[in-house]
Amino acid sequence: MDPHNGTGAVEFLLLGLSDDPQVQPLLFCLFLSIYLVTITGNLLIILAVSSDPHLHTPMYFFLSALSTADIGLTSTTVPKVIWDIHTQSKILSYAGCLVQFSLLYIFSCLDSAVLAVMAYDRFVAICHPLHYPVIMNPRLCKLLLASVFISILDSQMHCLMISLLTFCAHVEIPHFFCDPPQLLRLACGDTSTDSLLMYAFGAIFGGVPISGILYSYTRIVSSVSRVSSMGGKYKAFSICGSHLAIVCLYYGTGVGVYLSSAVSHSTRNDALISVVYSMVVPMLNPFIYSLRNKELQRAFQKFLSRTT
Repeated sequence: MDPHNGTGAVEFLLLGLSDDPQVQPLLFCLFLSIYLVTITGNLLIILAVSSDPHLHTPMYFFLSALSTADIGLTSTTVPKVIWDIHTQSKILSYAGCLVQFSLLYIFSCLDSAVLAVMAYDRFVAICHPLHYPVIMNPRLCKLLLASVFISILDSQMHCLMISLLTFCAHVEIPHFFCDPPQLLRLACGDTSTDSLLMYAFGAIFGGVPISGILYSYTRIVSSVSRVSSMGGKYKAFSICGSHLAIVCLYYGTGVGVYLSSAVSHSTRNDALISVVYSMVVPMLNPFIYSLRNKELQRAFQKFLSRTT
């Protein structure tokens, strides 16, 4: 089939996770449940934090920002998957593909930035508790908005790179969303330079937040190791437990997908792992952060009592 330059004639066929008709109802119920739980849980965190003056602190401001990014990340992919299963139509236009992975990169980068800032917040709270109100001031919290512009910049760079590729008229993507590594594999012509650029962008925009998180936790571990009492050590690590669990899940699966896509062609495994960082992690965030947080639990109860 003759290649086109991707100006409107190209259509992408998202193959999803399974072609078995008997599995489709199960996947529909699973993804719908994940989406509803994710939206409800993260929306409750945002409303509870905004309605309780006691939670107007940097830590909970960052938690609200993380919930906002998780809602955006999930809404970028899951509704399309649910609609495709319901209508049995997996066609996605060229413009729709560009919009989808642009939004995916924006919210993914925003997630990474918020996780890095939250790590720094815990570093200041544990290593410099007396200076915490001075360092973590509202002006510094507003700098988080800069990460939004950085996320948009990263997204547009990837979008420009993909828009310059040449595709055949109909392209089958063995994934449930438009994933740039998959698009590079399916493009016509030599894409080695584009692959290098994509992983270079990933190393820059993903490596900086990871480096910040590693630095923060290195200092935290060094500071806590000098604490003599076991109670003090347990209290310090309990502050970081929820955040560390999310970091391991998010980066462990996200980095694993892109590293495996660089060395192997197991596209079905990549799609399954992508479910974790794009759907499961945003769903688990409200549970992990509120499970042992009594302040957040009280805020939930106050908010629900006022609404009911």
